[in-house]
Amino acid sequence: MVEQLLINNDDYYVPDANQLVTEDDTPVDNFASAKQQRLAVGSLYSSRQNQTFLAEANVGIYHTDGEPPIVPDIFLSLDVQVPQNWWEKQNRCYMVWRFGKPPEVAIEIVSNKEGNELGKKLEIYEHMRVSYYIVYDPTQQLGQSLRIYELRGRRYFETTETWLEQVGLGLTLWEGEFEGRQDIWLRWCYKDGNILLTGDERAQEAEQRAQEAEQRAQLLAERLRAMGVDPNSL
Repeated sequence: MVEQLLINNDDYYVPDANQLVTEDDTPVDNFASAKQQRLAVGSLYSSRQNQTFLAEANVGIYHTDGEPPIVPDIFLSLDVQVPQNWWEKQNRCYMVWRFGKPPEVAIEIVSNKEGNELGKKLEIYEHMRVSYYIVYDPTQQLGQSLRIYELRGRRYFETTETWLEQVGLGLTLWEGEFEGRQDIWLRWCYKDGNILLTGDERAQEAEQRAQEAEQRAQLLAERLRAMGVDPNSL
């Protein structure tokens, strides 16, 4: 257990960040989980540029004095951002008492049956009052691919609703290619079901639109020439 000291701030106590282990450099991910994390985080930053939020993967969340952090595979916290001086000890990870709120969404990706995603981790996120807890189990080791828990009052209730009303985003299982790998991925989506695009997908989409516009222009030019009209004279 991580030991924490308290600083007396006259009116309240806050844990001393200098006593916290904000990173231990222990590699824990597999290839599939790492790609899924990049996809989920990257598409948020590519598609929600006008909204203030913080989304990260494998960053510790300190939630309770005297307790070690929990490290979700992915989290999303609205209306907060990392301070400019992010190399300072107290800014290197997500400390609930500094941001003033827990994240709205925490996602755990099941790699094996030892992660306790439906046990201890669920209890911690519930205690933290994270609005939505998502368990993505691509190999169905715990029974089903996607479980969504919504906080209602003080308790989590499992729901089949994939639209996360409090964050204005939905989740969908999408089959396609990401970083050269064809698979089924967990994607953020809008209410109409359209997925949030990554930067590469946006670039590809823009290129395709440009090519289609060029083809339409060439077709129009051919029709004008067939009518005896020089398109360059227009």
